[in-house]
Amino acid sequence: MSKKRKSKIKWIVTGVIAAVVAGVAITIFLKPAPLPYESVVAKTGDITTYYSFSGNVETKDRQTVTSEKIMQVSEIKVKEGDIVEEGTVLIKTTSGDEIKSKISGEVVNLNVEEKAQVMAGIKLLEVVDYDNLEIKVKVDEYDIASLDKGKDASIKIGAINKEIKGNIGSIAKEGQIINGVTFFTATIDLEKDESVRIGMSAEVKVISNKVGGVVTLPMTAIQFDENNKPYVLKNGENDTVINAEIVTGINDGTTVEVKSGLVSEETILYAKAAPTVGMDFSGGGMNRTGGED
Repeated sequence: MSKKRKSKIKWIVTGVIAAVVAGVAITIFLKPAPLPYESVVAKTGDITTYYSFSGNVETKDRQTVTSEKIMQVSEIKVKEGDIVEEGTVLIKTTSGDEIKSKISGEVVNLNVEEKAQVMAGIKLLEVVDYDNLEIKVKVDEYDIASLDKGKDASIKIGAINKEIKGNIGSIAKEGQIINGVTFFTATIDLEKDESVRIGMSAEVKVISNKVGGVVTLPMTAIQFDENNKPYVLKNGENDTVINAEIVTGINDGTTVEVKSGLVSEETILYAKAAPTVGMDFSGGGMNRTGGED
């Protein structure tokens, strides 16, 4: 075979290979890329939002018994750990005076002995009511209107890993200004529980809003336009994706109530890396948090 013929065949083979490679490349290039979306189905569900506060367990009543004048103790009628009623005689003096309990509770911190002579103002003992405990929390002035006396509360005591019930016992009528913000003190009465101790730290939750049987979506599935109005992405005709405006309600930080623009079991698309910065569910039920300073 002549050199010219061999060269011609070589160029033909090379051309065919190049054409095949080009065809494959064009096919890959023209193949539609998978949509960068994930899908989620709207569900019917319930959402509850809470006001959260922190505080410490206190007793509702405590009597610190002190000597009102110079005196000598003739008889101590109780011992530490005794449970006494209001009016119980605690100590008698050589002059015939009787020191009585002003509350019902347990005798603690007994700090005097019989026949001892004490000066005025000396702490003798304490009577503490361990059966009726409470937590005092600070409530932001903008949240105070949503709290009512008697409203149920849930209290988590971390030290004993226990959740107990309670209710709002009282709300102060005068506020305190702290760092330019006005707070009101609310008292949470606790159910009796032998494992709870005075001084334990606690987290208090009170229901803010609650809805049931509503259309819900994860917060990550909701988008916002340049005017900060919420919308979702839906499948349109001919494999297109369209924007659909929605109206949102309350949210618990994870799930959002959708009041209109969407029905239950409808499929929604959202970007795989949905942005979270700039989300604004104004009026959607996100709560302020009050706590002890």
